[in-house]
Amino acid sequence: MCHRISTMNDRTGRPMGAMTAADTELARLAKALGHPARVAIVRRLLARGECACGEIVDGLPLAQPTVSQHLKVLKIAGLIVGEVDGPRVCYCVDPRMVRRVKDLIGGL
Repeated sequence: MCHRISTMNDRTGRPMGAMTAADTELARLAKALGHPARVAIVRRLLARGECACGEIVDGLPLAQPTVSQHLKVLKIAGLIVGEVDGPRVCYCVDPRMVRRVKDLIGGL
């Protein structure tokens, strides 16, 4: 005997499958974190607090232009912040965005 499956989400009361702004935000942030190099960059920044681009490059088996491209993706997503410090740029993780990612994933 088949049981009828509810099409409503028990937690939100919305139809299952309905996309929300939070779904779109989580997808955008997950896409930004969707490369192992970007995950490694975020982990390194979380561990060190802040790093110059050259320090990040030194910790990865990637060329500087490749690391710069990954930093750009993370910065556009709002996960990291870059601050000019003389001739170099220092990067750090935006802690509010890390909390937001955790909250969004926790809401799955």
